[in-house]
Amino acid sequence: MYTRLTRRLTALPHLLPRSLTRAFPLILAAFTLPLMGSARAEVSDLDSQGYYDNLLSVIAPPHSQLAVFAQDLTSKEILYQRNADTLLLPASTQKLLTAVAAMRVLGSEFTFPTQFSTKGRLSHGVLTGDLYLSFSGDPTLNTDDLRAMLKQLKDSGIHTIKGNLLLLGQAKEQTRAPGWVWDDLGICYAAPVSSFIVNQNCVKGQLKPKLASNASQLNFPRYLPIKVSTTAVFDKSQQEAFCELNLARLPDNHYHISGCYPGDKPLSLAIAVDDPALYAKQMLRRMLKSAHIKISGQVAIAHRAPVGLKPIVTHESAALNELLSTMLLDSDNLIADSLFKAIGARYYKVPESFHAGAKAVKEILSADGIDLTHSQIIDGSGLSRYNLISARQLAQTLSLIAKDEKLKPLMALLPVAGISGTLTYKRGFHQPPLMSKVSAKTGSMQGVDNLAGYLSLGSDQQLLFVVMENGQSQKSKKQSLVPFSALFLQSLLDKPEQTAISHSDSSSDAKRETAQ
Repeated sequence: MYTRLTRRLTALPHLLPRSLTRAFPLILAAFTLPLMGSARAEVSDLDSQGYYDNLLSVIAPPHSQLAVFAQDLTSKEILYQRNADTLLLPASTQKLLTAVAAMRVLGSEFTFPTQFSTKGRLSHGVLTGDLYLSFSGDPTLNTDDLRAMLKQLKDSGIHTIKGNLLLLGQAKEQTRAPGWVWDDLGICYAAPVSSFIVNQNCVKGQLKPKLASNASQLNFPRYLPIKVSTTAVFDKSQQEAFCELNLARLPDNHYHISGCYPGDKPLSLAIAVDDPALYAKQMLRRMLKSAHIKISGQVAIAHRAPVGLKPIVTHESAALNELLSTMLLDSDNLIADSLFKAIGARYYKVPESFHAGAKAVKEILSADGIDLTHSQIIDGSGLSRYNLISARQLAQTLSLIAKDEKLKPLMALLPVAGISGTLTYKRGFHQPPLMSKVSAKTGSMQGVDNLAGYLSLGSDQQLLFVVMENGQSQKSKKQSLVPFSALFLQSLLDKPEQTAISHSDSSSDAKRETAQ
């Protein structure tokens, strides 16, 4: 058996695409040096059924769990599948499901509104009565938008408020989904998803070393209503055996940085706001003062709007298509989860929550023929470690997008290899042969490297593919020349005539089925 296996592996490099041969010179050298003549003779013995199985035996990461699916969009034939029904962490490929559900339920004209309104009486620049500012969870709302709204408020004749400014938002919000990792929660890509969002609920600054010592100092904009303290040190000579920073989240948007950082260069910080309502309240109090609008009452949080409010100033977010473009191109978690919660609220006519969003997305996609029976959907971004999706379910979603005219615009919003979004500089994708030929959603987190999208073989042929790699070793990742997904897609480019190839875990009937 050992001799037979050695002969097959010796033959394999002559079946590998040239692009893979270039990518794996050291591995291929181990195979190609011995028995060059007999290797060529073995080629005819390897049928097309085993081509990709043998290929993966060489290029598959040894410590990862893999699921692979590839299908011709024109003929609907499955080119290859491996562990296609195994449930894995989708990471940000989950955003494909969110995008489809948003298009179905929210519609292209959907926006997040933010509005000043009142029941008070305006006379000679004085508003007598409370002023309300309604937040709707706009993930793109920033301080420039709020300043523009305050200017419009003043331009409408209001320079004094004899009453309170009440910020309206949902009560008892679920701002974080189950399964978000605790040490992600202080980082901006896991910012809380709330009615109250200003500047993506993210504060950016720097941790810098002091000149004459190893002590650190902080550099944050002073106008921001947060408090950050530090006892961290810089290991400038990098002599410490263990050196790691820690971020503690304390009450009232207070953060403390401790521990050690190796090196002597400033470190950029992006800290997620822990209490969005408090942050918005304190921000508006400061902005009113800067806008020279006097207020006799308080800036406070409210959860119910009185009947009869009249709008004064309204700001609308970009429409859904633009939001989805940013979400897919930049893998924006806050937009994804804000839309996810809005989907649940719209679909069931209930207050926003991750639970309602999850149930709605599953029901919406199931109605479109995607079998999500054994899936587990927790959030819209893919941040939750409780999400479980199979390669086949992602492939069915991609197939639906490609064939449904209302969903087809989503294809143009995906990152393009070497051109846009998260695929601009991804290893193995920012140069030929994959550059500009792949449009796909990335999905990366600790131990996860997924990719799901479309591969162009020419003007008249396109494939859909899903490559899921879970349990990725950080050491293996650093040592690999290019990601496994790039190697597999290069093999599809170089051998497009291969069809109806299925891993041994699928029946002959399964080979002919299509991803719906």
